[in-house]
Amino acid sequence: MENRDLYKVDNFDYELPDELIAQSPAERRDESRLMVLSRTAEAPIHARFSDLPAYLRAGDLLVLNDTRVFNARLLGRKIPTGASVELFCIERAEEPCVWKALVRPGRKLPPGAEVELADGTIVKVGGRAGDGVRYVTLPEGADASGLFERCGELPLPPYIRGGKAPPGRYQTVYARRENDRSVAAPTAGLHFTEELLASLARAGTEHVFISLDVGLGTFRPVKAEDVREHHMHSERCRVDESAAEAVARTRRSGGRVVAVGTTVVRTLESFADENGVIVPGERATDIFITPGYKFKAVDALITNFHLPRSTLLMLASAFAGHERIMAAYAEAVRERYRFFSFGDAMLIA
Repeated sequence: MENRDLYKVDNFDYELPDELIAQSPAERRDESRLMVLSRTAEAPIHARFSDLPAYLRAGDLLVLNDTRVFNARLLGRKIPTGASVELFCIERAEEPCVWKALVRPGRKLPPGAEVELADGTIVKVGGRAGDGVRYVTLPEGADASGLFERCGELPLPPYIRGGKAPPGRYQTVYARRENDRSVAAPTAGLHFTEELLASLARAGTEHVFISLDVGLGTFRPVKAEDVREHHMHSERCRVDESAAEAVARTRRSGGRVVAVGTTVVRTLESFADENGVIVPGERATDIFITPGYKFKAVDALITNFHLPRSTLLMLASAFAGHERIMAAYAEAVRERYRFFSFGDAMLIA
């Protein structure tokens, strides 16, 4: 019989002292803490991320999201009042110069309002695209990439006070400029250094890359009382033939497919057939993974500690078991782990 109470959003809530929300990254990426959580054993192990090679095996495969965060946050002045405006551009719409964006203050920017950016570029605010999102139009023929590079800022999460980070630390070391499409980092990957990846490879743990463009679907809060009523925004993702074959080869040889981050889980599970075979390609996914989901392609997960009542926590609960993950979070609070984007990590295997 289905346990309807399990799907109440309140079941994914927990108390978190404000001081445990990491405001800056560890001095060195792999110095962050690592909780190793078994899906069968009771007590988690407390380690450092640099200890990761001790918990992976030769023949395991790390799957990493190589997306890059672009300067999606445009700051400007409303014409003619000069009032401050923020345009958080999420993704390009179907028309070349039109973007979907979160606009602040939205109520004071009716359709047709114009905003001047720092370099003098005039952007026009349009109508609603649904769910609090607006259309904004850049000048015809504008080089969007150049504009974001000149006038934009990295859109750090609102719980990071001051909205700043050391240069490069809100990007993974393997982020690819050609995948400059995300509005948030795949934060589980922030802990990796090039040296750690090389050390793992020497020990027989290889890695491959997939891409998911992190957008609203990843960080939009769940407002429904029954989480199954939550609608995930779709996000573009890609798996090439070499990554698909590496996953198949790993499974044939008895190794584990280790997803680095929830974005990788959602991508692999979106491309997997009923037998766990990854079919390469590109698509939009709105997969929403909650307890009861049967995983087809992922054997282990490296992830950060996520916000209460978030889709990311629900995915982790589906993978580790709801009671186990909530108990682990309670222990992480007791042990003073650092939470969220710049916080510590967990290996669930």
